[in-house]
Amino acid sequence: MSVLIVGMSHKSAPIELLERASLDTDAAVKLSHRALDTSSVTEAAVISTCNRVEIIVETERFHGAVEEVSRLLAEHAGLDRTQLVQHVYVQYDDAAVAHLFAVASGLDSMILGESQILGQVRDALHAAQAEATVGPALNALFQQALRIGKRGHAETGIDKLAPSTVTAGLDAAGAVAEEPTARFLVAGAGTMASLAVRTLVDRGVEPERIAVANRTVQRAHELVATFGVRAVMWDDLDVELATTDVVISCTGAAGFVFDRQRIAAATAGRAVTFVDLALPRDVDPSATLVEGVTVIDLVVLGERTESAELAADVEHVREIVEDEVRTFLAAKSASHVTPTVVALRSMATEVVEAEVARITTRMPDLRTEEVEQVRRSLQRVADKLIHTPTVRVQQLVEGPGGLTYADALADLFALDQAAVEAVTRVGGEEA
Repeated sequence: MSVLIVGMSHKSAPIELLERASLDTDAAVKLSHRALDTSSVTEAAVISTCNRVEIIVETERFHGAVEEVSRLLAEHAGLDRTQLVQHVYVQYDDAAVAHLFAVASGLDSMILGESQILGQVRDALHAAQAEATVGPALNALFQQALRIGKRGHAETGIDKLAPSTVTAGLDAAGAVAEEPTARFLVAGAGTMASLAVRTLVDRGVEPERIAVANRTVQRAHELVATFGVRAVMWDDLDVELATTDVVISCTGAAGFVFDRQRIAAATAGRAVTFVDLALPRDVDPSATLVEGVTVIDLVVLGERTESAELAADVEHVREIVEDEVRTFLAAKSASHVTPTVVALRSMATEVVEAEVARITTRMPDLRTEEVEQVRRSLQRVADKLIHTPTVRVQQLVEGPGGLTYADALADLFALDQAAVEAVTRVGGEEA
């Protein structure tokens, strides 16, 4: 069984396409179930963020799984096969492991090194666990990815540029977001909105200068209770907009919340900066044509480049990922080989016992201690005969052909496949 990832990100697809492919939590869960319903997939999870959509599955049929999972992604995004091929990427087996570890470490993020992705990967795992679409393989892979992501942030300063997309957006807003009298409006009340409010408060913005508006008033009041900010009725959004300096929008709406006409009417020539962190976008990109309006969206943030001071930290995290990939793959290969080795030793013991039984039948006058001495002698011979091949296969397991050597060992000694699988089941239960 191997891991397969089929996805799109800011590196492979334009923002317009990512908008079409974006998923909320419920849609991601449904897509996981649809993947699991295909004939080639045994486990499935979906990661959906503001700059990526990835379907991660466990499969034993590469070509069949690629075909089926790609079809699901294309159907969800409303793409035909030609369009999908231009913007999708496929990672398989070792490359898939390396990719997920890099994603969790922030190396593949739009904002290099941002730590927000860790929470998003964790959310994807928890959603899949709750729906029972993942099993031992993807559970182990995701848990390891999360551990590696934490390690990278603990051992380096990779998130110094911007620990989250919210931070990056506020940094891009510049001086206006640092004015001591600036007023902020957060549109939305989900995870991203909560992070936006927390980030503003942590930056020293007084709660009374922060307003939260959401279609569901209760969600907005939860942020009010947590941070002491103001709640604004959704119907009063335009009134609040008329006195706001910075708008952070992350509603998850299907269309523009702030279109060009609405912004022009509400701002009336005032200088207003919109930080649009939503996918699909909340703010009409053409709003930049309105006098005094600045729009910072994911396209703008994607153009930010890695700073020179982060180069050493980035390289360190890459080394961590490479090292962890090698360790994970070696352990995975060993888990395949060990049942074969155990089955081989069990077969040798059975041969010894059969031979002892034959000898005692033909020589019934042997004393108990003599029979035991014969058994030990035969066991030593058997152990010596299988020692070299079993040691060698364990040495070869770290190479790319580890599983192949295990299969060859099983064939060479005519091991009962049911015995090998029985050892595998027992090992899995004990783990």
